[in-house]
Amino acid sequence: MKRISLIIVITGLLVLVVIFFAGMAHKAENNKNSEAVYVASNEKNAVNYSKGSQIYQEKCLACHQVNGTGIPGTFPPLKGSDFLKKSTKKRLIEQVMNGSNERLVVNGIKYTTPMSPQVDNATDAVAVVNYILNAWGNNYGVATLQDAKGIKTNKSN
Repeated sequence: MKRISLIIVITGLLVLVVIFFAGMAHKAENNKNSEAVYVASNEKNAVNYSKGSQIYQEKCLACHQVNGTGIPGTFPPLKGSDFLKKSTKKRLIEQVMNGSNERLVVNGIKYTTPMSPQVDNATDAVAVVNYILNAWGNNYGVATLQDAKGIKTNKSN
């Protein structure tokens, strides 16, 4: 009888755990779908940055966080970043394609954690750079494939 009771309790707990995680997954999926991938541009119409948003979520989110604030002292913020604002589009595209071991100062804080290459082609690099330049209230312009002209990926990527 104790064994049957134990099995019933364990089964009940497993069902509750499954329900809990299913609810969390559903909530995360709904949040993902409602996330703004259209951000205001300098033009009257909104620009679709959905491809850049998707790449950001897959490649950048772990370090720079969902809200672009990064992890202070380890991974620099992208939201409100003076580094992004003053960098050339070519420099940003190159960093996304080839990574960087360069020490950065962003909003007055030093960052020494290397950044690994995130994408292997200019089209994806431009898409994610444009998303970053215009997400979280940033209004830092738009990169084009012309800005990526001449950038080659490192052979070690």
